[in-house]
Amino acid sequence: MSRLTVQMEDRAASATKNMIQEFQQRIVANPPGTCPVDMQLAFLKVCHAQSCGKCVPCRVGLGQLENLLEDVMNNRATMHTLELIEEAAKNIETSADCAIGFDAAHMVLLGVQGFRDDYISHIQNKRCIGSFEQPIPCIDRCPAHVDIPGYIALTEAEQYDDAVRLIRKDNPFPTACALICEHPCEEQCRRNIIDSAVNIRGIKRSAVDGADLENIPVPPKAESTGKRVAIVGGGPSGLTAAYFLQLMGHQCTVFEEKPKLGGMLRYGIPNYRFPRERLQEDIDYILKTGVEVKLNARIGKDISIAQLEQDYDATYIAIGAQTDKKFDIEGSDSNNVVSAVNLLRDVGLEKPIDFTGKRVCVIGGGNVAMDCARTAVRANAKTVSIVYRRQEKDMTASPVEIRGAIEEGVELYTLQAPLRVEADEKGDVVALWTQPQISGLYDRNGRPKSSKADKEPVRIPCDVILVAIGQDIESEHYEEHGIETKWNRIVTDEGGRILGKDGLFSGGDCVSGPATVIKAIAAGKVAAANIDEYLGFKHEISVDVDIPSPLMNDKLPSGRIHLTERDANERKCDFEGIENCMSHEEMKQETARCLRCDHYGCGTLRGGRELKW
Repeated sequence: MSRLTVQMEDRAASATKNMIQEFQQRIVANPPGTCPVDMQLAFLKVCHAQSCGKCVPCRVGLGQLENLLEDVMNNRATMHTLELIEEAAKNIETSADCAIGFDAAHMVLLGVQGFRDDYISHIQNKRCIGSFEQPIPCIDRCPAHVDIPGYIALTEAEQYDDAVRLIRKDNPFPTACALICEHPCEEQCRRNIIDSAVNIRGIKRSAVDGADLENIPVPPKAESTGKRVAIVGGGPSGLTAAYFLQLMGHQCTVFEEKPKLGGMLRYGIPNYRFPRERLQEDIDYILKTGVEVKLNARIGKDISIAQLEQDYDATYIAIGAQTDKKFDIEGSDSNNVVSAVNLLRDVGLEKPIDFTGKRVCVIGGGNVAMDCARTAVRANAKTVSIVYRRQEKDMTASPVEIRGAIEEGVELYTLQAPLRVEADEKGDVVALWTQPQISGLYDRNGRPKSSKADKEPVRIPCDVILVAIGQDIESEHYEEHGIETKWNRIVTDEGGRILGKDGLFSGGDCVSGPATVIKAIAAGKVAAANIDEYLGFKHEISVDVDIPSPLMNDKLPSGRIHLTERDANERKCDFEGIENCMSHEEMKQETARCLRCDHYGCGTLRGGRELKW
């Protein structure tokens, strides 16, 4: 082969690689509102072009599927066409000779099942189910629908107080979300088309750190309605609902079973991730609206749901998921087998935690497991290890949390399933026995299942076992009151109303199961709107903030600014905050990367800045 031929092939391979990367970037940044049928048709054509054409299912079948989807897009389809698409895809999936045919047909089937309403809308109404105006991706992906381009523009203009005011229009926990939000808003940031997503959480951190939080006034409240609302649970969901209901003119009383407000923000997240004084900034602002608080008030012991129903016009139950799931293996009742919920609760209660000289083993692969492991490091443990039944890449914890734990000296035992706890004659833990696993077929969540490997069990010496395998709610009192539960969660309709209970609402982790802070906040916001409507009103929350016009500068490819952390050898010795804010220079560069999709490329906001709940 000549040198020229090799060079041409290398250039072709490089060009193909670049095209694939560009295609992937556009898929990642695919905005909400894009027609899923059209997207599926494009994917099918790509797959068909890759087919070798040796087998009939690929050569002919994929072509026929293309024709059927073209009929749907061109308003020539009937409901029978939809049946033909499903039948053809199933036949190709079961008979194709290679992965190309199988995957292409499988993706069509998933699309028909997942976007069935979109297909039916094309067939019956001759149009997409969504509007022709695409929603702004970051706002749409934020569960609380915060005006993200707006506060980025205000931060860039160094109008930090106004940026915080705009955030609080939809989310009264700007500081919490600036420090610990999992930022789903970045997932479909259209900046991905150019380089990588804007660091939205980092910019929010710059806004809250630059603002004069103590002196930002509370928004004007609506005239008092004379209605009283009970909020059960002083966590992010309950306090969010209380905040918005107060602004609407309803008097709220929060019943919290612990000595301080905050819920899992205080009793589930260690201080090094979210310093307590920063949490108090958000709570103090919410309380300025006039929310009444009753601490150390346990529902079912100090007051009953029946009493709340009698004394208040509406009740919102937002108790969170503050108990642990059962750890049921041999020896799990041994001394020093501690649930993650209890450990982190003790940390939140500021009880001394001392693991000096202890070998600590953490079971689990989520963020709670990382919090436990990193807390044990700071409590002077001799060694800290994490046992997880899948691979590291399959852990549900944030990659940043995993990397941080490893940097602080935590050892990972992956593909190891807990088998039994070994204890001495006193009943104290001396070791955890695990069964090696092997990765297998993928489950419906896209992660490979693990199963028992043909290997001998492994003995991991340890003195303390921290169990972080999941959380649950305490539902007994609610069940006794006739509130329906399923899988230990309260059952509600789409509006958060508890079935068969007039005036009772519920939301957050106790309905959805353990979720993120921003989802709990969003649940509280939605609950406030629904309770307001139930009480006979329809208040709207607005803010008088002028958003700077977008700058007409070029958006050239630019590296993303990442938040830095204190040195691992320094931060692991205390519980002080570990993350650093952006410098002024970094903030200006990162805010300038925003494409201002509220003005360009997507639909505009109603009235400029009004967002629907």
